[in-house]
Amino acid sequence: MVVAGGWPPEDGAGQRHIAWVRSAWESLRPFSTGGHYINFQTADEGEERIRASYGQNFARLAEIKAKYDAENLFRMNRNISPSA
Repeated sequence: MVVAGGWPPEDGAGQRHIAWVRSAWESLRPFSTGGHYINFQTADEGEERIRASYGQNFARLAEIKAKYDAENLFRMNRNISPSA
């Protein structure tokens, strides 16, 4: 399930729409599996959400990132930091 909202920029009610989407998600969250698609994360979600996405695989992915992308070239998505 995806809870998303969209509105015309000239609407001027962006914060109200964002609040509605987040409230809807919080109401539905208890019925979810807890998993999520990492590319649907927003920029204001922190690293703890990224860690939760990968679960027990996060530490191994961070090792691989540090070895093969220490300069963090591939960073345009919800990123695993090479220093994680």
